Amino acid sequence: MQTKYFVLFGLIAIKFILQYVLIHPVYELQRDEYLHLDQGLHLAWGYISVPPMTSWISFVIHALGGTVFWVKFFPAAFGAMTMVLVWKMIEKLNGSLYACLLGTLAVLISPLLRINLLYQPNSFDIFFWTLAFYILIRWIQTTENRWIYMAAIAIALGFYSKYNILMFVAALFPAILLTPYRKIFTNKHVYIAIMGGCLLVLPNIYWQYQQQFPTLNQLQALADTQLVNVNRLDFVKDQGLYFINSLFIILAALFAFFRYPPFKKYRVIAFIYIFSIALFLLFKAKSYYAVGLYPVLLAFGAVYIEQLTSEGWKKYLQPVALVVLGLLFIPIIMVAFPNKSPEQIKTQLELYRDLGMLRWEDGKDHHLPQDFADMVGWRELAEKTDAVYDTIADQAHTLVLCDNYGQAGAINYYSRHKHINAVSFNADYINWIPLDKPIRNVIRIVEADEVDQEINDTSPIFDTVTKIGSIENPDAREFGTYIIILQNAKTDINQLIAKEIKELKEGGIIH
Repeated sequence: MQTKYFVLFGLIAIKFILQYVLIHPVYELQRDEYLHLDQGLHLAWGYISVPPMTSWISFVIHALGGTVFWVKFFPAAFGAMTMVLVWKMIEKLNGSLYACLLGTLAVLISPLLRINLLYQPNSFDIFFWTLAFYILIRWIQTTENRWIYMAAIAIALGFYSKYNILMFVAALFPAILLTPYRKIFTNKHVYIAIMGGCLLVLPNIYWQYQQQFPTLNQLQALADTQLVNVNRLDFVKDQGLYFINSLFIILAALFAFFRYPPFKKYRVIAFIYIFSIALFLLFKAKSYYAVGLYPVLLAFGAVYIEQLTSEGWKKYLQPVALVVLGLLFIPIIMVAFPNKSPEQIKTQLELYRDLGMLRWEDGKDHHLPQDFADMVGWRELAEKTDAVYDTIADQAHTLVLCDNYGQAGAINYYSRHKHINAVSFNADYINWIPLDKPIRNVIRIVEADEVDQEINDTSPIFDTVTKIGSIENPDAREFGTYIIILQNAKTDINQLIAKEIKELKEGGIIH
């Protein structure tokens, strides 16, 4: 028993080390991370962009000092807990040390290693999908009602992490109907648990109601601007590419659900997988939305492979499977992680292009993967904004107004002026614009293609409008973003901003 857990602790230690060393020092935090950190300074039961789980964790990160170490710690921790859940699944399926090692290692060197690099809701989402599957396994094994209530709690917490878990719920019900477990719908505890789960998520639903369901508008904007570029065939191909090194384990699991008698009672999990993938395809979801489906398959596949290779000469295949798992991941770790500088990546552009990694959400190819380009240029923007801010005598009545949430969050994170409070009409920042005191000066952060229009629009409103400088790092997604200083307002800026906020909210175009 001690040997098993030494192995588990060793895998967890490797997990944490990799999550820190797989990011080249040239990269900063990623665009979304700044937004999530600022949410921790504006606690609420809901946000336009995501449910509130990230804000609660961000509150803790700020309390711990807000350093990059802690920003990276929490997604790594949720990834490690996902590994522990897979290990426990395998134990409950009567897998021995080899199956535990195979399944947990497959989770370690999987897309989770990439996802857990960034402080985003995806790490929490995958953990709660895996927890829900673990609870389902335990209910199948025991039929105890307590697992039904635990499932409601896990799904509610998953809901607070990312609404993506609603796909699990939508797939769960038809999957159960296809199995003898359909009799569970005669169990009163199911309905009590459902009501309890609804009560748990009610604060977020009420917040959505108060704000006129902005998340629905945000999802529509996502569908119009990003998901419209998603190819369903690419989604299917990506599932195989993501897990190319462990595909044999996943296929073994799906086969075992229908051909291996001890796994027959768990067939509902296969149906959940099938229905979930169908739903993701229907809604043209991004490929990584489905990653939460795979840790449970890796657990079942590892146990089945152990059974197939437990006797005679087949035992020699066990170390082969581990070697294959590791060797096939080497090419992935060489290209899918921000462990190379932009200059190094540019020497291999054809490789990245062939893998589809240079295609951004706009459907076009660029010279860096989008996530990587979203991790440079931010400190430069904050330093240049600080330099402009320092020249203004009346800082108390100066607003830093950005074009998007990445700009606002990065300035707030890197600025020397902790009271600078950069905001935007974009995402959640629209609810954090300070209108409690008169605004006389504005530092505008404007995307490159909007600079001339911005100057024309604001010149009649301020005494002076001056274009100061721009982000000069060509590797940054924000390359060319300008800083404009607008001084001595000739009209009521607070009133203009309040009107703009009202129109944007009523038009449902905040995203």
